[in-house]
Amino acid sequence: MERTTKSTGNYLRIALSVLVTLLCIYLLGLLRGFLHDIWLVVKTLFLPFLAAMVLTYVLEPVVNLLVRRRVPRGMAVLIIYLTFIVLATIIVINCIPLVSKQMTQLANNIPGLVQWADGWIDKLAQQKQYLPEAVRKGIETALANAEQHITGLASGAFTMLSGTVSFLFLAFVVPFLVYYMLKDMRVIGRAMVRVAPVRYRDEMKTVLAGIDDTLGKYVRGQLLVMSAVGVLTYAGLLVIHMPYAILLAMFLAAADIIPYLGPFIGATPAILLAFPMGLSMVIKVLIVNVIVQQLEGNLISPQIMGHTLNLHPMAIVAALLIGGEVGGILGLILAIPLLAVLKVVWHEIHSSRSKTQT
Repeated sequence: MERTTKSTGNYLRIALSVLVTLLCIYLLGLLRGFLHDIWLVVKTLFLPFLAAMVLTYVLEPVVNLLVRRRVPRGMAVLIIYLTFIVLATIIVINCIPLVSKQMTQLANNIPGLVQWADGWIDKLAQQKQYLPEAVRKGIETALANAEQHITGLASGAFTMLSGTVSFLFLAFVVPFLVYYMLKDMRVIGRAMVRVAPVRYRDEMKTVLAGIDDTLGKYVRGQLLVMSAVGVLTYAGLLVIHMPYAILLAMFLAAADIIPYLGPFIGATPAILLAFPMGLSMVIKVLIVNVIVQQLEGNLISPQIMGHTLNLHPMAIVAALLIGGEVGGILGLILAIPLLAVLKVVWHEIHSSRSKTQT
């Protein structure tokens, strides 16, 4: 009888969690416009800090290693910082010619790709007369949308250039932020603790330490996974002689930061570009992507990430839905780290209440 009661209680808690999650999504939908306006301001102001924080988490373990060997922190930061800049510059200089060449080839081939897609759409449209009315209308709508997106492909490339000024601004500001974050991170942490009331300072220290540890492991692990996925994809595309291999591998590696959806988003450009080359190339690209994703899911991610965040899949999906709705692509990228931060804060609040009650 007790086992039945416990089982019923577990089901009720799960059902209540689902209902609360759906209610939160509904309420956020009602506040969509307001949240979107706030998001635009936050994105503009804090994007440089987010980029700097990622680089800080990458470099911090090496800085701490030198500090433990009695190198002054300021000197350790300067050594690692300059070494990182030199290595990054060498990598960028060596990669730019290849990336630039493939981007030029892709830009030159866009008109041919658009022409091929138009012909394919026309052939498909000719077959719709044999289908039921409802299906035919759905296909007509889908074809119209597809043609609109294809014809806008070239203009989209020029739209990307409008972000050049913002990129240069980030490239100028972020290095300064990274240097001072590495140098004064502990000072910043102590200042944040002093802001809290005295009775909550111990909890504040625990929360900040937990957030720092969780985000550090997540950022470093995710970058390693993305790098491995990019290298494996590039090697696979080279083997099958797929054009634009480095561009497609870089895109897939970047998209891999989005859980569940990332592999599908990242593989889409390669599959679409393979269609004009024939069905055999499409199959080869699919095989490469399947192999890479299997290696990532069963070998790379478990070894590197392990159970870093310990988040329930349903919570991850809910966070992605909310993040994508509020912040678009950047919202999808930040949804999981923010959820992990909320989990750390909630765990500390729950622990503090438990200690108080006992």
